[in-house]
Amino acid sequence: VQLQASGGGLVQAGGSLRLSCATSGIDFSLTSMGWYRKAPGKQREWVMSITNAGTTTYEEFVKGRFTASRDNVKNTMFLQMNSLNPDDTGVYYCNTFPHRDFWGRGTQVTVSS
Repeated sequence: VQLQASGGGLVQAGGSLRLSCATSGIDFSLTSMGWYRKAPGKQREWVMSITNAGTTTYEEFVKGRFTASRDNVKNTMFLQMNSLNPDDTGVYYCNTFPHRDFWGRGTQVTVSS
């Protein structure tokens, strides 16, 4: 199983980033997926989820700023993050929803004020 997030970086408050999640070893087109974040000093938490059909659910704090999408042909998921603020800082992971015990590589997002 591969769950590899990428696209993070350092951005100023108000900026944008687009994360990608490459997967293999799962039946992606039939699987609900999620984005998760581990902020400094906090436990990893759920950010949003997307069903195999593309229906999305977002954590209240990111609603209206983050938009997820997926490509069921390329087994890839995306997270467009707009209007970023310092509280969005953390390592972002992708996983199934509900998540598996296995966590792949995350991507660091740092938002400066």
